[in-house]
Amino acid sequence: MTRGLFRYDVTACETKVIPGNLGFVAQLNEGRHLKKRPTEFRVDRVLQPFDPAKFNFTKVGQEEVLFQFENSGGDDSYFLNNAPIIAVDRAPNVIAINVSPIEYGHVLLIPRVLDRLPQRIDPESFLLALQMAAEGGSPYFRLGYNSLGAFATINHLHFQAYYLSVPFPVEKAATHKIPLSEDTKKNGVTVSKLINYPVRGLVFEGGNTLDDLATVVSNACIWLQDNNVPYNVLISDCGKRVFLFPQCYAEKQALGEVSQELLDTQVNPAVWEISGHMVLKRRMDYEEASETSAWKLLAEVSLSEERFEEVKAYIFSAAGLVQYDEEEEEASDGEGPTAYVPVKVTPLPVAEGCLVLP
Repeated sequence: MTRGLFRYDVTACETKVIPGNLGFVAQLNEGRHLKKRPTEFRVDRVLQPFDPAKFNFTKVGQEEVLFQFENSGGDDSYFLNNAPIIAVDRAPNVIAINVSPIEYGHVLLIPRVLDRLPQRIDPESFLLALQMAAEGGSPYFRLGYNSLGAFATINHLHFQAYYLSVPFPVEKAATHKIPLSEDTKKNGVTVSKLINYPVRGLVFEGGNTLDDLATVVSNACIWLQDNNVPYNVLISDCGKRVFLFPQCYAEKQALGEVSQELLDTQVNPAVWEISGHMVLKRRMDYEEASETSAWKLLAEVSLSEERFEEVKAYIFSAAGLVQYDEEEEEASDGEGPTAYVPVKVTPLPVAEGCLVLP
Protein backbone atom coordinates (compact mmCIF):
# COMPACT_ATOMS: atom_id res chain seq x y z
CA MET A 1 0.00 0.00 0.00
CA THR A 2 2.79 2.45 0.88
CA ARG A 3 4.32 1.77 -2.54
CA GLY A 4 1.12 2.83 -4.28
CA LEU A 5 0.36 -0.52 -5.90
CA PHE A 6 -3.36 -0.56 -5.06
CA ARG A 7 -5.91 1.40 -7.04
CA TYR A 8 -7.59 2.71 -3.89
CA ASP A 9 -7.42 2.45 -0.10
CA VAL A 10 -9.80 -0.35 0.91
CA THR A 11 -9.31 0.46 4.60
CA ALA A 12 -11.18 3.74 3.98
CA CYS A 13 -14.29 1.86 2.78
CA GLU A 14 -17.21 1.88 5.22
CA THR A 15 -18.36 -1.59 6.31
CA LYS A 16 -21.21 -2.78 8.51
CA VAL A 17 -23.16 -5.88 9.45
CA ILE A 18 -26.77 -5.60 8.32
CA PRO A 19 -29.29 -6.44 11.08
CA GLY A 20 -31.15 -9.68 10.43
CA ASN A 21 -31.05 -13.43 10.83
CA LEU A 22 -28.08 -14.08 8.56
CA GLY A 23 -25.98 -10.97 9.20
CA PHE A 24 -25.18 -9.89 5.64
CA VAL A 25 -22.07 -7.70 5.51
CA ALA A 26 -22.26 -4.50 3.45
CA GLN A 27 -19.28 -2.51 2.19
CA LEU A 28 -19.44 0.86 0.47
CA ASN A 29 -16.83 0.82 -2.28
CA GLU A 30 -17.75 3.70 -4.57
CA GLY A 31 -14.60 3.67 -6.68
CA ARG A 32 -14.06 -0.02 -7.37
CA HIS A 33 -16.25 -0.36 -10.47
CA LEU A 34 -14.63 2.74 -11.98
CA LYS A 35 -11.05 1.67 -11.30
CA LYS A 36 -11.42 -2.09 -11.72
CA ARG A 37 -10.21 -3.67 -14.96
CA PRO A 38 -13.15 -4.13 -17.39
CA THR A 39 -14.24 -7.55 -18.64
CA GLU A 40 -12.68 -8.33 -22.04
CA PHE A 41 -14.54 -11.45 -23.15
CA ARG A 42 -17.99 -12.87 -23.84
CA VAL A 43 -20.13 -13.49 -20.77
CA ASP A 44 -22.32 -16.16 -22.38
CA ARG A 45 -19.64 -18.86 -22.60
CA VAL A 46 -18.16 -20.48 -19.50
CA LEU A 47 -15.22 -21.99 -21.41
CA GLN A 48 -13.20 -19.79 -23.73
CA PRO A 49 -9.64 -20.18 -25.04
CA PHE A 50 -6.84 -18.20 -23.44
CA ASP A 51 -6.13 -15.03 -25.42
CA PRO A 52 -2.57 -13.74 -24.91
CA ALA A 53 -3.51 -10.40 -26.48
CA LYS A 54 -5.87 -9.59 -23.59
CA PHE A 55 -4.88 -8.84 -20.02
CA ASN A 56 -3.57 -11.87 -18.15
CA PHE A 57 -1.41 -12.46 -15.09
CA THR A 58 1.83 -12.86 -17.06
CA LYS A 59 1.51 -9.08 -17.54
CA VAL A 60 1.43 -8.38 -13.81
CA GLY A 61 4.44 -6.48 -12.50
CA GLN A 62 6.90 -8.40 -10.35
CA GLU A 63 6.27 -5.94 -7.53
CA GLU A 64 2.68 -7.28 -7.24
CA VAL A 65 3.82 -10.88 -6.65
CA LEU A 66 4.11 -11.81 -2.97
CA PHE A 67 5.46 -15.36 -3.08
CA GLN A 68 5.44 -18.76 -4.75
CA PHE A 69 3.17 -21.46 -3.31
CA GLU A 70 4.26 -25.05 -3.88
CA ASN A 71 3.92 -28.50 -2.36
CA SER A 72 7.01 -29.12 -0.22
CA GLY A 73 6.87 -32.85 -0.85
CA GLY A 74 6.86 -33.57 2.88
CA ASP A 75 4.72 -33.13 5.97
CA ASP A 76 6.17 -29.79 7.07
CA SER A 77 5.29 -26.27 5.92
CA TYR A 78 8.04 -23.69 5.71
CA PHE A 79 8.84 -20.29 4.23
CA LEU A 80 11.98 -19.44 2.27
CA ASN A 81 12.68 -15.72 2.30
CA ASN A 82 14.69 -15.93 -0.91
CA ALA A 83 14.47 -18.68 -3.52
CA PRO A 84 14.82 -18.70 -7.30
CA ILE A 85 11.77 -19.49 -9.41
CA ILE A 86 12.83 -22.24 -11.77
CA ALA A 87 10.26 -22.91 -14.49
CA VAL A 88 12.26 -25.50 -16.46
CA ASP A 89 10.06 -28.45 -15.52
CA ARG A 90 6.99 -26.73 -14.14
CA ALA A 91 5.50 -23.26 -14.11
CA PRO A 92 5.21 -21.76 -10.60
CA ASN A 93 2.05 -21.22 -8.58
CA VAL A 94 2.13 -17.64 -7.36
CA ILE A 95 0.29 -15.45 -4.87
CA ALA A 96 -0.15 -11.85 -6.01
CA ILE A 97 -1.99 -8.88 -4.56
CA ASN A 98 -5.39 -7.94 -5.94
CA VAL A 99 -4.87 -4.33 -6.96
CA SER A 100 -8.65 -3.75 -6.66
CA PRO A 101 -9.19 -5.26 -3.18
CA ILE A 102 -12.45 -5.58 -1.29
CA GLU A 103 -10.98 -6.65 2.05
CA TYR A 104 -7.85 -7.09 4.12
CA GLY A 105 -5.24 -9.37 2.58
CA HIS A 106 -7.07 -9.68 -0.75
CA VAL A 107 -4.83 -11.82 -2.93
CA LEU A 108 -4.90 -13.95 -6.05
CA LEU A 109 -3.77 -17.57 -6.28
CA ILE A 110 -2.59 -18.15 -9.85
CA PRO A 111 -1.82 -21.82 -10.56
CA ARG A 112 1.05 -22.47 -12.99
CA VAL A 113 0.98 -18.85 -14.04
CA LEU A 114 3.33 -19.20 -17.03
CA ASP A 115 1.26 -22.04 -18.54
CA ARG A 116 -1.44 -19.47 -19.35
CA LEU A 117 -4.37 -21.64 -18.38
CA PRO A 118 -7.87 -20.28 -19.10
CA GLN A 119 -10.38 -19.79 -16.28
CA ARG A 120 -11.52 -23.38 -15.80
CA ILE A 121 -11.22 -25.67 -12.78
CA ASP A 122 -9.35 -28.96 -12.88
CA PRO A 123 -8.59 -31.40 -10.00
CA GLU A 124 -4.98 -30.27 -9.60
CA SER A 125 -5.72 -26.54 -9.38
CA PHE A 126 -8.67 -27.09 -7.05
CA LEU A 127 -6.54 -29.21 -4.72
CA LEU A 128 -4.01 -26.35 -4.69
CA ALA A 129 -6.77 -23.95 -3.60
CA LEU A 130 -7.81 -26.30 -0.77
CA GLN A 131 -4.18 -26.56 0.31
CA MET A 132 -3.91 -22.78 0.44
CA ALA A 133 -7.01 -22.61 2.65
CA ALA A 134 -5.56 -25.29 4.91
CA GLU A 135 -2.19 -23.55 5.15
CA GLY A 136 -3.92 -20.25 5.94
CA GLY A 137 -5.13 -21.94 9.11
CA SER A 138 -7.75 -19.30 9.94
CA PRO A 139 -11.56 -19.57 9.83
CA TYR A 140 -11.58 -15.96 8.63
CA PHE A 141 -9.50 -16.70 5.52
CA ARG A 142 -11.60 -17.89 2.58
CA LEU A 143 -10.97 -18.56 -1.09
CA GLY A 144 -13.40 -17.86 -3.89
CA TYR A 145 -13.71 -18.77 -7.54
CA ASN A 146 -15.84 -17.22 -10.30
CA SER A 147 -16.32 -18.94 -13.63
CA LEU A 148 -16.70 -16.99 -16.84
CA GLY A 149 -20.35 -16.01 -17.08
CA ALA A 150 -20.45 -15.76 -13.26
CA PHE A 151 -18.50 -12.50 -13.11
CA ALA A 152 -14.92 -13.57 -13.48
CA THR A 153 -13.28 -10.59 -15.19
CA ILE A 154 -10.02 -12.20 -16.38
CA ASN A 155 -9.78 -15.38 -18.48
CA HIS A 156 -6.62 -16.66 -16.80
CA LEU A 157 -6.98 -19.35 -14.14
CA HIS A 158 -7.09 -17.80 -10.67
CA PHE A 159 -8.73 -17.96 -7.26
CA GLN A 160 -9.27 -15.01 -4.93
CA ALA A 161 -8.79 -14.98 -1.17
CA TYR A 162 -9.05 -12.54 1.72
CA TYR A 163 -9.69 -12.21 5.45
CA LEU A 164 -13.06 -11.16 6.83
CA SER A 165 -13.27 -11.21 10.62
CA VAL A 166 -16.94 -12.22 10.83
CA PRO A 167 -18.74 -15.33 9.51
CA PHE A 168 -20.13 -15.15 6.01
CA PRO A 169 -23.94 -15.43 6.04
CA VAL A 170 -23.80 -18.58 3.92
CA GLU A 171 -21.58 -20.19 6.57
CA LYS A 172 -24.38 -19.61 9.09
CA ALA A 173 -27.18 -20.86 6.84
CA ALA A 174 -28.90 -24.14 7.69
CA THR A 175 -28.28 -27.14 5.44
CA HIS A 176 -30.06 -30.38 4.67
CA LYS A 177 -27.76 -33.40 4.46
CA ILE A 178 -28.29 -35.50 1.34
CA PRO A 179 -28.22 -39.26 2.09
CA LEU A 180 -25.59 -41.07 0.02
CA SER A 181 -25.02 -44.74 -0.75
CA GLU A 182 -22.49 -46.68 1.31
CA ASP A 183 -20.09 -46.96 -1.64
CA THR A 184 -20.26 -43.21 -2.15
CA LYS A 185 -19.44 -42.58 1.51
CA LYS A 186 -16.07 -44.38 1.31
CA ASN A 187 -14.18 -41.20 0.44
CA GLY A 188 -15.61 -39.46 3.53
CA VAL A 189 -17.19 -36.57 1.60
CA THR A 190 -20.67 -35.49 2.68
CA VAL A 191 -23.00 -33.34 0.59
CA SER A 192 -25.74 -31.02 1.83
CA LYS A 193 -28.21 -28.63 0.25
CA LEU A 194 -28.55 -25.06 1.49
CA ILE A 195 -31.98 -24.26 2.89
CA ASN A 196 -33.50 -20.89 3.77
CA TYR A 197 -30.83 -19.08 1.74
CA PRO A 198 -31.56 -16.88 -1.29
CA VAL A 199 -29.19 -18.75 -3.64
CA ARG A 200 -29.61 -22.50 -4.07
CA GLY A 201 -26.32 -24.32 -3.60
CA LEU A 202 -24.55 -27.45 -2.47
CA VAL A 203 -22.14 -27.83 0.45
CA PHE A 204 -19.34 -30.40 0.24
CA GLU A 205 -17.55 -31.28 3.48
CA GLY A 206 -15.00 -33.64 4.93
CA GLY A 207 -13.19 -36.25 2.89
CA ASN A 208 -10.60 -38.71 4.14
CA THR A 209 -8.01 -36.41 2.55
CA LEU A 210 -8.01 -33.01 0.88
CA ASP A 211 -7.55 -34.86 -2.39
CA ASP A 212 -10.85 -36.72 -1.85
CA LEU A 213 -12.73 -33.46 -1.39
CA ALA A 214 -10.91 -31.82 -4.32
CA THR A 215 -11.76 -34.72 -6.65
CA VAL A 216 -15.49 -34.68 -5.87
CA VAL A 217 -15.90 -30.90 -6.11
CA SER A 218 -13.71 -30.46 -9.18
CA ASN A 219 -15.65 -33.19 -11.03
CA ALA A 220 -18.85 -31.29 -10.21
CA CYS A 221 -17.30 -28.03 -11.48
CA ILE A 222 -16.03 -29.72 -14.65
CA TRP A 223 -19.55 -30.86 -15.51
CA LEU A 224 -20.89 -27.34 -14.97
CA GLN A 225 -18.28 -25.65 -17.14
CA ASP A 226 -18.43 -28.32 -19.87
CA ASN A 227 -22.19 -27.77 -20.04
CA ASN A 228 -21.99 -23.97 -20.02
CA VAL A 229 -23.52 -23.49 -16.56
CA PRO A 230 -21.89 -20.48 -14.83
CA TYR A 231 -20.95 -21.09 -11.21
CA ASN A 232 -19.19 -19.73 -8.14
CA VAL A 233 -17.28 -21.55 -5.40
CA LEU A 234 -16.50 -20.55 -1.81
CA ILE A 235 -13.85 -22.47 0.15
CA SER A 236 -14.14 -22.01 3.91
CA ASP A 237 -13.29 -23.63 7.25
CA CYS A 238 -9.62 -24.01 6.34
CA GLY A 239 -10.49 -26.06 3.26
CA LYS A 240 -12.92 -28.41 4.99
CA ARG A 241 -16.13 -26.92 3.51
CA VAL A 242 -16.86 -25.98 -0.08
CA PHE A 243 -19.98 -24.16 -1.27
CA LEU A 244 -20.94 -24.57 -4.93
CA PHE A 245 -23.43 -22.18 -6.55
CA PRO A 246 -24.66 -22.67 -10.12
CA GLN A 247 -26.05 -19.28 -11.17
CA CYS A 248 -27.94 -17.50 -13.94
CA TYR A 249 -27.80 -13.74 -13.23
CA ALA A 250 -25.91 -12.80 -16.41
CA GLU A 251 -28.33 -14.90 -18.46
CA LYS A 252 -31.28 -13.09 -16.88
CA GLN A 253 -29.60 -9.75 -17.59
CA ALA A 254 -29.20 -10.67 -21.26
CA LEU A 255 -32.85 -11.70 -21.47
CA GLY A 256 -34.02 -8.46 -19.82
CA GLU A 257 -35.43 -10.32 -16.83
CA VAL A 258 -33.62 -8.32 -14.13
CA SER A 259 -35.47 -5.27 -12.82
CA GLN A 260 -34.08 -1.81 -13.52
CA GLU A 261 -33.95 -1.23 -9.76
CA LEU A 262 -31.41 -4.05 -9.35
CA LEU A 263 -29.49 -3.10 -12.49
CA ASP A 264 -29.11 0.45 -11.17
CA THR A 265 -27.16 -0.86 -8.15
CA GLN A 266 -24.42 -1.98 -10.62
CA VAL A 267 -23.73 -4.95 -8.33
CA ASN A 268 -22.44 -8.00 -10.17
CA PRO A 269 -23.17 -10.90 -7.79
CA ALA A 270 -20.00 -13.00 -7.82
CA VAL A 271 -18.79 -15.41 -5.13
CA TRP A 272 -18.34 -12.83 -2.35
CA GLU A 273 -21.76 -11.24 -2.83
CA ILE A 274 -23.45 -14.64 -3.13
CA SER A 275 -21.78 -15.69 0.13
CA GLY A 276 -23.19 -12.60 1.84
CA HIS A 277 -20.48 -9.93 1.57
CA MET A 278 -22.30 -7.23 -0.39
CA VAL A 279 -19.94 -4.81 -2.12
CA LEU A 280 -22.12 -1.78 -2.88
CA LYS A 281 -21.21 1.04 -5.23
CA ARG A 282 -23.72 3.75 -4.28
CA ARG A 283 -24.03 5.41 -0.89
CA MET A 284 -27.83 5.29 -1.03
CA ASP A 285 -27.71 1.49 -1.42
CA TYR A 286 -25.29 1.22 1.49
CA GLU A 287 -27.34 3.43 3.80
CA GLU A 288 -30.59 1.66 2.90
CA ALA A 289 -29.07 -1.84 2.92
CA SER A 290 -31.25 -4.44 4.62
CA GLU A 291 -31.55 -8.20 4.73
CA THR A 292 -34.57 -7.81 2.47
CA SER A 293 -32.64 -5.87 -0.19
CA ALA A 294 -29.73 -8.34 -0.07
CA TRP A 295 -32.13 -11.26 -0.35
CA LYS A 296 -33.95 -9.62 -3.26
CA LEU A 297 -30.75 -9.23 -5.27
CA LEU A 298 -29.37 -12.68 -4.54
CA ALA A 299 -32.66 -14.42 -5.29
CA GLU A 300 -32.20 -13.29 -8.90
CA VAL A 301 -28.88 -15.16 -9.02
CA SER A 302 -30.33 -18.53 -8.09
CA LEU A 303 -31.49 -21.27 -10.42
CA SER A 304 -35.14 -22.21 -10.07
CA GLU A 305 -35.86 -25.20 -7.83
CA GLU A 306 -36.68 -27.37 -10.85
CA ARG A 307 -33.52 -26.38 -12.75
CA PHE A 308 -31.37 -26.71 -9.64
CA GLU A 309 -32.56 -30.27 -9.01
CA GLU A 310 -31.88 -31.13 -12.64
CA VAL A 311 -28.35 -29.72 -12.46
CA LYS A 312 -27.78 -31.42 -9.09
CA ALA A 313 -28.59 -34.81 -10.61
CA TYR A 314 -26.02 -34.26 -13.38
CA ILE A 315 -23.45 -33.03 -10.85
CA PHE A 316 -23.95 -36.12 -8.71
CA SER A 317 -23.47 -38.37 -11.72
CA ALA A 318 -20.30 -36.54 -12.78
CA ALA A 319 -18.88 -36.63 -9.23
CA GLY A 320 -19.67 -40.33 -8.74
CA LEU A 321 -22.24 -39.62 -6.04
CA VAL A 322 -25.28 -41.84 -5.57
CA GLN A 323 -28.19 -40.42 -3.59
CA TYR A 324 -30.33 -42.66 -1.42
CA ASP A 325 -34.05 -42.21 -1.39
CA GLU A 326 -34.70 -40.26 1.82
CA GLU A 327 -37.66 -42.43 2.80
CA GLU A 328 -35.45 -45.53 2.59
CA GLU A 329 -32.80 -43.78 4.64
CA GLU A 330 -35.30 -42.86 7.35
CA ALA A 331 -36.62 -46.42 7.48
CA SER A 332 -33.10 -47.86 7.79
CA ASP A 333 -31.80 -45.68 10.61
CA GLY A 334 -34.96 -44.30 12.17
CA GLU A 335 -34.17 -40.67 11.43
CA GLY A 336 -33.81 -38.44 8.41
CA PRO A 337 -31.07 -36.00 7.41
CA THR A 338 -30.63 -33.18 9.87
CA ALA A 339 -30.36 -29.44 9.31
CA TYR A 340 -26.97 -28.17 10.37
CA VAL A 341 -26.57 -24.77 11.96
CA PRO A 342 -22.89 -23.84 12.53
CA VAL A 343 -21.60 -22.91 15.96
CA LYS A 344 -20.68 -19.26 16.35
CA VAL A 345 -17.00 -18.68 15.58
CA THR A 346 -14.95 -17.39 18.50
CA PRO A 347 -13.16 -14.13 17.60
CA LEU A 348 -9.41 -14.32 17.20
CA PRO A 349 -7.22 -12.59 19.79
CA VAL A 350 -5.81 -10.31 17.09
CA ALA A 351 -7.61 -8.38 14.38
CA GLU A 352 -7.28 -10.04 10.97
CA GLY A 353 -9.53 -7.84 8.89
CA CYS A 354 -11.03 -4.43 8.42
CA LEU A 355 -13.17 -3.26 11.31
CA VAL A 356 -16.82 -4.14 10.97
CA LEU A 357 -19.30 -1.84 12.63
CA PRO A 358 -21.99 -3.54 14.73
